[in-house]
Amino acid sequence: MDVLIIGAGAAGLMAAGAAVRQGHRVTVLEHSPEPGKKLLITGKGRCNLTNNCTEREFLQNVRTNPRFLYSALTAFPPAAAMELFEAELGLPLKTERGRRVFPVSDRAADVRAALLRYAEGAQLVMQGAEALLLENGRCTGAKTTAGRRLLADAVLVATGGVSYPGTGSTGDGYRFARAAGHTIVEPVPSLVSLIEAGDTCKQLMGLALRNVRMTLLEDETPVYAEQGELLFTHFGLSGPLTLSASAHIGRMDRHRYTASIDLKPALEEPKLYQRITRDFAEYGAKNAENALTGLLPPKLRPVIARRWGVPPGMQASQATKQQKQQLARLLKHLEIPIRSRGDLDHAVITSGGVDVREVDPKTMASRLCRGLYFAGEVLDLDGYTGGYNLQIAWCTAQAFAAHLG
Repeated sequence: MDVLIIGAGAAGLMAAGAAVRQGHRVTVLEHSPEPGKKLLITGKGRCNLTNNCTEREFLQNVRTNPRFLYSALTAFPPAAAMELFEAELGLPLKTERGRRVFPVSDRAADVRAALLRYAEGAQLVMQGAEALLLENGRCTGAKTTAGRRLLADAVLVATGGVSYPGTGSTGDGYRFARAAGHTIVEPVPSLVSLIEAGDTCKQLMGLALRNVRMTLLEDETPVYAEQGELLFTHFGLSGPLTLSASAHIGRMDRHRYTASIDLKPALEEPKLYQRITRDFAEYGAKNAENALTGLLPPKLRPVIARRWGVPPGMQASQATKQQKQQLARLLKHLEIPIRSRGDLDHAVITSGGVDVREVDPKTMASRLCRGLYFAGEVLDLDGYTGGYNLQIAWCTAQAFAAHLG
């Protein structure tokens, strides 16, 4: 078959390699001068390429339309992706906390290089697609931005979403899908920083905390809780905990969201009160802020002292039992009200995309237009942080190739 793939990102390169191995003639269109560019920034430049978990556990971490992925994930689970990269492509892997899988080299560039090796045999054309060629309910190819008409028996749209547009994700796939009659679920940023309604984070800008616990509250109801790393920025919260929490935010025009941070998750509140009491006895002659030396990093102490609300010059020895209890509660529940999500320019992934009800989950074929297929982030599928989204790209790409015939 003549196979045309639009997009040389994670899903496009994986699909190209799989289709080549079945003996098909494959052409890949890429409008960016650098194929697979977005891979270079994933996992902070290390590329968290999958999650070393079972299919069942994996689907529990897919936020949108997990049932759609059942067939594709069963056919190409995380174990198969790891075997492909290690055994066939010669890329040693390691599993870290949270079962996140990285290359041993800690270099995202090595993952991209492995994918490009996998796709060898496909013709890579450095031109964008301007439009699909549609005729009598069938997709017969695409017209490039250079005016070329490329004909194909199967056309895969693997253009990604609209997050990090500087890496080539421009949302063209949604335009192609609409032209073929598909419904697009409105794309919104996911796995993104959160913007604070206030200035606490701005005062703490640049402070990174490890082993803290974040609980995201929707109105007063917890919708996410996890322990890990957090970063304060000039606009709000970032870091792994924040990215995961952001996927749980719904309609911000209907709900109030608050990030509650437990700065001392290893200590229950009564134990923390005892610790504060001991420290304040030891540093009794110091003012209350300076008595926090053993509990908090320097940048955090004045902010907590102001939030605590005691007189600035009060000595630690003067703190009452009630004041120390209030401090213990504050350290266990530092609340940051959230005004909005970060924008699509800085979101790790896009939530939304081609409505999966209009796509065959076994083949990734359009139910509305013969010869047209979709894979990866262009579909309305997204998971939490931890390698889940790249695995979605791998398994949907492999599902497409496996059913070409």
